[in-house]
Order: sequence, then structure tokens, then C-alpha cells
Amino acid sequence: MLLALDVGNSQIFGGVYGKDEIVLKFRRTSKEKASSDEMGVFLKTVLRENNIDPKEITDIAISTVVPDLLHSLKNCAIKYFNIEPFILGPGVKTGLNLKIKSPAELGADRVANAVGAIKEHPNENLIIIDFGTATTFCAITKAKEFLGGVILPGIKMSMEALSEKTALLPNVEIAKPPTAVGRDTVTNIQSGLYFGTLGIVKELTQRIKKEEFDGTATVIATGGFSSLFAKENIFDRIMPDLVLDGLHTAFKMNK
Repeated sequence: MLLALDVGNSQIFGGVYGKDEIVLKFRRTSKEKASSDEMGVFLKTVLRENNIDPKEITDIAISTVVPDLLHSLKNCAIKYFNIEPFILGPGVKTGLNLKIKSPAELGADRVANAVGAIKEHPNENLIIIDFGTATTFCAITKAKEFLGGVILPGIKMSMEALSEKTALLPNVEIAKPPTAVGRDTVTNIQSGLYFGTLGIVKELTQRIKKEEFDGTATVIATGGFSSLFAKENIFDRIMPDLVLDGLHTAFKMNK
């Protein structure tokens, strides 16, 4: 079995693959520093609590945008699983042709998303929108050329910035309000977050299609808040496990 770990700025998103199927998913905060021992105990406990013997884990694959946790995870894999982990990063096979100025700056999560999307939608122009801590867009041609993308504050980050940088605005539930014009402070904020993000996504998607793909591309959404916009008909597909599937695919390419 493969244990796949994607380390984001807010959460560690983990999955266990039995052959080519994901059989377990779990999450843990990544905002708190953790030693290799703490990570080892956590991972083994999660596996056992879900009826998976840790000894069944034969491989570990990691993608991360949080360098401080990589050392702990690598040591955890070696100490607790006796496995040298696969790290998705510069120099590994991905099948992507990076048409960007600084390939080393590209986040491993965006690489994993691209690899996973190409596997499911080969020979298609792709726009991948990841609603994570940051909201990111990636543009990939049918020839597997990674052209670049967009990075902007995520919807939760925007809400937290409003609350932290103002005296009277509270944290609110991130949800679609009944109307664009809010009737109280909470629905005012919800409207800005929801419809503001929706407007950004529509505008950027159309611009990327026009500038890079002559108007035609498959739009894939992933990340925690992608389902929030599921009924807006702006995505061709929502793939919540895309980053793990891409990490799994990249691991197999390099095995």
C-alpha cells in the first residue's frame, strides 16, 4: 500500500492507496510544528483506527509547500515505517514540460494537481482551480505544457484578514447568502466572500481560455471550497482528491 501525504499551508491531506484505489483519506493541521515522533504516532494511529495494519504500508510519497515539516516527515517515514519516502520536487519525472521562468518555484501541490488532471483528461487543454489556503489557477496545454497560472488569497484567508485587520467585523460561516445585497454584517461579508470569489473565478477562467486556448479548455476544480461553487456551472469537473491522485501517479512514474 502507498501512503500519500500532501502538506499544505493549513492541512496535511493524507490518503492510502490499495493498488490504484484510494481506501482511506484523512486530514491533520499543518500549522503546528510536529516532530518525527509525533508524526509517526499520529500516522500509525490513523491507520490502525481505520483497520489498516501499518506494516501493510510499503511506500510513502510526499508533496509539500511547507519545508519545515518535510524534515519531520522524512525522518518519520524512515523511523516508523522503515521506508525512504518519494518526494515530489525538482528532478523527478512528471511528464510536464514547464514553460515557466522559474520551474523550481512551482509548488509541489500544483505539480501533483497537473499530473492527476492530465491522467484523467489526456489530450485536453486544462485549467485547474485549487481552492486551498490560496486559490490557484494552472493552465496546461493538451501537449502537457505547464504554461503558468494565477495565485490569489483563498476564501478563508480573505475572511480571516477582514476579521483580523478590522475592529468590528467578525469571522463568519463561509456560505452562499440568499442575495448579493446583505441585510446584516454577516450576510454582507458572506456576499463579498462568495460572490466576490465567484466573479474572480469566472473572469480569470474566461481570460485564460481566451489568451491561451482559443476559448476552449476543460475546467477542473479541487480543494476544500470547490464544492461550495458546485451548482454555479463554472466547472466541467470537481475532483476533491486530485492532489493525492497526482502524487500517486507521479510516484508510479518514478518507481
